[in-house]
Amino acid sequence: MSWSSPERLRAQLQQLWDQGELLSSLVTGISLFPKRLRLKAPSSAEISLHFDEVRDWIAQLRALPHYRLEMREFKHRIFGNNAVPHEVWIDSAEHALALLARQHEASRFAALIAVTRQQQPQLLAWLAQRPLQALALSAEWQRLLDLVGYLQRHPRPGIYLRQIELPGVHSKFIESHRAVLTELLDLSLPPAAINCNASGLSQFASRYGLRDKPLRVRFRLLDSAHALLPGDLPQDITLDADSFAQLDAALSGIRRVFITENEINFLAFPPRPDSLVIFGAGYGFAMLAKAAWLARCRLYYWGDIDTHGFAILDQLRGQFAQTSSFLMDRATLMAHVAHWGAEPQATSRDLARLNEAESALYNDLRDQRLSKNLRLEQERIGFQWLVTALAALP
Repeated sequence: MSWSSPERLRAQLQQLWDQGELLSSLVTGISLFPKRLRLKAPSSAEISLHFDEVRDWIAQLRALPHYRLEMREFKHRIFGNNAVPHEVWIDSAEHALALLARQHEASRFAALIAVTRQQQPQLLAWLAQRPLQALALSAEWQRLLDLVGYLQRHPRPGIYLRQIELPGVHSKFIESHRAVLTELLDLSLPPAAINCNASGLSQFASRYGLRDKPLRVRFRLLDSAHALLPGDLPQDITLDADSFAQLDAALSGIRRVFITENEINFLAFPPRPDSLVIFGAGYGFAMLAKAAWLARCRLYYWGDIDTHGFAILDQLRGQFAQTSSFLMDRATLMAHVAHWGAEPQATSRDLARLNEAESALYNDLRDQRLSKNLRLEQERIGFQWLVTALAALP
């Protein structure tokens, strides 16, 4: 029979829990109870046809604790006057929590409410909005509140996460909770303490005036005439992005800059006059953003011949429009058929900054016209092919 079973009634309460409404009401004080549950009861015809089953169903509901049944009278032609459940009510949050066996969780959440009301009352709204997430964070909640309080007392402190001295709070703790901390800090810090232009987990430190690990640029000078280090030392240099940006005068003779994503290609890149090579970092070229002097150089990007390689090229052109692709052409691809591999997860978005030849090859890769998820990794290209391509550059 399709009448409301005890399990179906309990499922309605479980939904209130799963949606966070039961816990949220403990914050807002807006009671959900008494609450009438949806009840599908037997019809008059069903009562007549299935009287024994109806009687058993009524007995099941009457035996349930914490439910309040409202009955309606009916008269059976054989069994006389009887009563059948007409409405089912839960009269209090305590009854609902008992039925769900959630009293312990509710008690823990009540403790979160109490400490938050005492220390950071402006975060009560967050508790009401995300009660289940708060409950999952109950073991860490005090440390999160401590960090909020620290940044309220020391807005935009200009220090590394490692330098924050709070019991139980360390850089890994902060990094692992950046998402929730962003929500809490945005609610509790004054606008002047928040850099709204910095968003996303990667810019957490910048958003709240903390110091982040500096972006670094690793490069090799390919022309000894422009050496930065004395003697015959290898010109394999790593600088923070700000220092790299200040090399305009020191590298005034550099005219070509190659960017490659593979470290061995970077190390083996042959000498070239007035040139340097940068070890790339896949998506994202923030480490080059401040190096305005790159605008006077010809940039060549050498990535894998696959959909993501072209997507990275497209992104780099958004920062340096003069960038040319290098060894990412159809001739290179077809000359290395024996080294074709598979791209694990292709991208399919449109790339507006590719030229006609690049777009044609990208579309063939995206639409899998040459092979399924085709990829030619840059390190599989023959070294002599590289030397020949370099010699052909203008």
